[in-house]
Amino acid sequence: MSVVSFPVPSFLRTNNLWRGKGTINADCLAKFESFMISSNDFRPGVSIVLDGSVWRVIDFLHVKPGKGSAFVRTTLKNVQTGKQLEKTFRAGETVPQATLEKVTMQYTYKDGDEFVFMDMESYEEGKLTTAQIGDRVKYLKEGMEVNVIRWGEQVLEVELPNSVVLEIVQTDPGVKGDTATGGTKPATLETGAIIMVPLFIAQGERIKIDTREDKYLGRE
Repeated sequence: MSVVSFPVPSFLRTNNLWRGKGTINADCLAKFESFMISSNDFRPGVSIVLDGSVWRVIDFLHVKPGKGSAFVRTTLKNVQTGKQLEKTFRAGETVPQATLEKVTMQYTYKDGDEFVFMDMESYEEGKLTTAQIGDRVKYLKEGMEVNVIRWGEQVLEVELPNSVVLEIVQTDPGVKGDTATGGTKPATLETGAIIMVPLFIAQGERIKIDTREDKYLGRE
């Protein structure tokens, strides 16, 4: 029995989703088409594939002009780099939807320039680099659980908790009566991160930090 083959759709090659021969069988084609999403179904948080990268829909607007075809104006964010992009799609245009996997992992120790994490379900260990974790690596502490976002075998994003509690290991002495001045000073945390804290905060105190905005939230 012969296998029916079709030309490989251009969107597969454009988005680096196909690196095989010039034809594709019907079953494989059907699987790829099942991953497509219409621009009419865009919502904030939806992840799509453009030019071989994963982008997340941040905002969208359906526009139906008096003349001409309807379209969807979007704001997209590159999941890996954080870069934002304004892009317009035809109404009903289909693009590949990225299937992302979220895995909860616990940071166990540092091995040279890499960070070792343990999968909380399989208990298998894996290593991530500073580049993969991103700027919030400065708040990473042994025992902390994070969410690792993967697209296939590629790590796109590492989500730390939105807030963490850490000890101050170095800062200028607190000054009595400074509680109402509104002034701030730099403080070094146990992970090496440096943030601005109120003048009355002293070395050895544990404080809560917003990891998204590098902001002091209060004492613990």
